Amino acid sequence: MSLLISTWIKFFFLFAPFFVLSMFLALTRGETPAARRHVANKSIIAALAISLVLMFFGGALFDVLGITLDSFRIGAGILLFMSAISLVKDGTRNHATGMPNEERDDVSVVPLAVPTIIGPATIGTILVYGAEFQGWELVIGVMGLVGALLTLAVLLYSSSLIEKLLGRTGLNILSKITGLILAAMAAQIFMGGVMGFLQPATS
Repeated sequence: MSLLISTWIKFFFLFAPFFVLSMFLALTRGETPAARRHVANKSIIAALAISLVLMFFGGALFDVLGITLDSFRIGAGILLFMSAISLVKDGTRNHATGMPNEERDDVSVVPLAVPTIIGPATIGTILVYGAEFQGWELVIGVMGLVGALLTLAVLLYSSSLIEKLLGRTGLNILSKITGLILAAMAAQIFMGGVMGFLQPATS
């Protein structure tokens, strides 16, 4: 149970929910509640499909490319740390550009699911977690991932109410706090990769 809760929390913050909520509000401004729910459903389903592919096939991808898990830990940690710095500094992820001002027929998959929910740093981190989890841990990891996305869906469904309660300033502050947590996660992933390289040398 503790592994499930910790995995759910990690994935929840990995998706930077309050930044996603801000983007969702901007991209669906002026839409009806029904239209917003439709966009939320499609974006969450798309993010879930992409995440599950990454979780289950990450290890095979490493084998095909000849990349060690420790190497990918270091790379993913650096990417996640850069994303965290961007959240702390600007309240946005560094891969997000001026997308809210663009006119699109359907914003649910691009840019909401990718790259707002599933960005480069998120992809790298999910690949690492998928390769690390074995046996029942992988099942628990998937449950934590699904739980985090369902929680994010609840936030998107309640976006109008949350915006009224917190305002843009409150959402920005929560995004910065999320960035601090992601920075700690990035440091842990990075150091895990470094220690993995050092252990054979010290043994």
